[in-house]
Amino acid sequence: MAKAGIIYNDIKPIACRTAFELQDQLKRCGWEVVMTTGAGGILGCSRPGSPKCYTASDALMPPGFDEEMAFAVVLGGDGTVLSACRQVAPRHIPLLTINTGHLGFLTEIYLNQLPSAIDQVLNGAYDLEDRAMITVQIIRDDQVLWEALSLNEMVLHKEPLTGMCHFEVQVGQHALVDIAADGVIISTPTGSTAYALAAGGPVIAPGVSVLQLIPICPHSLASRALVVADTEPIKIFPANHEQLVMVVDGNAGCYVTPEDQVYIHKSPYAAQFIRLSSPEFFKILREKLGWGLPHIAKPNSIELP
Repeated sequence: MAKAGIIYNDIKPIACRTAFELQDQLKRCGWEVVMTTGAGGILGCSRPGSPKCYTASDALMPPGFDEEMAFAVVLGGDGTVLSACRQVAPRHIPLLTINTGHLGFLTEIYLNQLPSAIDQVLNGAYDLEDRAMITVQIIRDDQVLWEALSLNEMVLHKEPLTGMCHFEVQVGQHALVDIAADGVIISTPTGSTAYALAAGGPVIAPGVSVLQLIPICPHSLASRALVVADTEPIKIFPANHEQLVMVVDGNAGCYVTPEDQVYIHKSPYAAQFIRLSSPEFFKILREKLGWGLPHIAKPNSIELP
């Protein structure tokens, strides 16, 4: 019997109702269905007294979600999609993402398109798109204290945010660079349209194999976003007396002390998305962010005197 999964946001009534309706539909079609909530992919919060409050990245898989699962449907907003990616990426389960939230930048379709989308998926009429993820680790004395898979970004800053921090950053085997800023962001191409974009970073097409480093409100005109190959790891050494806060994908995170280092590298796991038509990144930019819309006042022709 073919197997499908459903991951839903259990604090949204519409997502809950749709999840159980979809479960019944798939079972009538002869599919085995395994359901879970997106809560299992929410990152734990470490505290100074308990710095190891985390679950290893490859241990977040919900029961019943395995290599036999053909696909999983995600019902929620971008936060649920991010959580679902952390849960299933190690098993390479394709995700059909349905927007029951607001912006839904990471979702494939809206809720009213679900019936036709399911028919299309059951008939195998879809493409798969891989999105690179990063592994973020806190290391102290060669021991991993905390780690997480990230589809979007890692943010490291002082608590509260509005306070100057000093960082030493090393990309691969290159020399250390010094950055003075309110914080730093390490972003994937997928995350380039999230916090990284708001912080002044460039938009990067999903298929480009890079990471970007963005200082938040840097204390220098020379400190600007840097794009590097994702084949090289990035190490961040906090050069502060106070502890810092690290947040991954806008979710929970952990404290970082002066004795710690943050280690970021491209994950061996990729998020895999079901695309019902050929991926069109610039169309998404136009529809969701208004990029490239025609100017209303653009003249149709130029009249010469």
